[in-house]
Amino acid sequence: MANTVLSSLLFEYDTVKFITIKSRTVGLLSRFIQLVIIGYLIGYVIVWKKGYQEFSAVESAVTTKVKGVIYTNFSESEFHPGIDKSLYDRIWDVEDLIIPPSENDAFFVTTNVEVTPIQKKGRCAEDPGIPEAACTPENNSCVQGTRLMVGNGVMTGNCIKNERENYSCEIEAWCPVERDVMPLKNGALLTETKNFTVLIKNSVDFPKFKVRRRNIIDSINNETYLQNCRYSQDEDPDCPVFILGDIIHYVNEDEKANGHTPMDYDEIAIKGGVISIIISWDCNLDLDQKYCLPKYSFRRLDDPEAKISDGWNFRYAHYSNDTRALYKAYGIKFVVQVHGQGGKFSPFPLFLNIGSGLALLAVQTYICDLVILYFLKNRKHYRNTKYETVISEEDSIDPGPGFTRFK
Repeated sequence: MANTVLSSLLFEYDTVKFITIKSRTVGLLSRFIQLVIIGYLIGYVIVWKKGYQEFSAVESAVTTKVKGVIYTNFSESEFHPGIDKSLYDRIWDVEDLIIPPSENDAFFVTTNVEVTPIQKKGRCAEDPGIPEAACTPENNSCVQGTRLMVGNGVMTGNCIKNERENYSCEIEAWCPVERDVMPLKNGALLTETKNFTVLIKNSVDFPKFKVRRRNIIDSINNETYLQNCRYSQDEDPDCPVFILGDIIHYVNEDEKANGHTPMDYDEIAIKGGVISIIISWDCNLDLDQKYCLPKYSFRRLDDPEAKISDGWNFRYAHYSNDTRALYKAYGIKFVVQVHGQGGKFSPFPLFLNIGSGLALLAVQTYICDLVILYFLKNRKHYRNTKYETVISEEDSIDPGPGFTRFK
């Protein structure tokens, strides 16, 4: 057995045998496969996927500038009991509502806020809404030095009355503690921020080709253009100034297309959310650079149906000498994402794709051989004709029937 295998490895040689088969079925199948492969190569790889181009990834920088001002004036009945109306009926501009003023590839717009106006360092009752802080004078469970995970300070060990006339552990903290109650009974305080505008300035570079572009059209020299234009997918898709309410409108179109329940600006404004503004640069740099312009799309990133910890909020404070005002801000975080590439003609990817496509033509041979040897009526005849063993005259062994001795 081992000798036979070794003999086959050392003393046998395989070569290609060309056979012309007169068959309409196989002939048509062969030409059809060739046409499909050539069509795929030319139509998809070279034309559609620009297989004749070399590509450069985009490098990007984004800055944003939000503008707007609103005035809130609600009736007393619209606020929750105990809320100081004077804290919320006022003028609000971008310096109040855009926190922080500048971010990398993002901006935050406050749409709802809770204000704890004058806090001082001292001792006071813990938030009565925290069950672990509840106590009774008869059975004091407050342990000095204990910090609750969701608490506002460090326990002193005393049990005192809270604002609800119940008892809570006394804490060392900024007092009074935050109530954590939204100001309005229904809706968000700052829904009119939907009319704010944001200018998104995006500069991109295709380093391989030394090409730089930005999303403000170079051919427009009118200084008032950015003051008057507003982005619209249908009427002005190149304007880089967006109305925040319009962005949410386009997000809702995407939500509907993906089978999600859309929410208007007023609904999102109550607890906040995260919105993605996607800038796509797909540039054919073989053409004039003026045609290299971005496309904008919008989608929601957070889950509006989350059962816990939904929305987006954070706290910040404004400090005086020995007091501070604490703000819990709810709002919409807009994240700007930039994707894309630029392409220019290069012979190297073209030849590489042509070579790869021509190599695919070998598939036609394998498929046709499969049909000939296993599916056609005369498959046995074709198999005997295709495969033949030839014995050299120098070998003295009788090859037996079915073999050809070569002289």
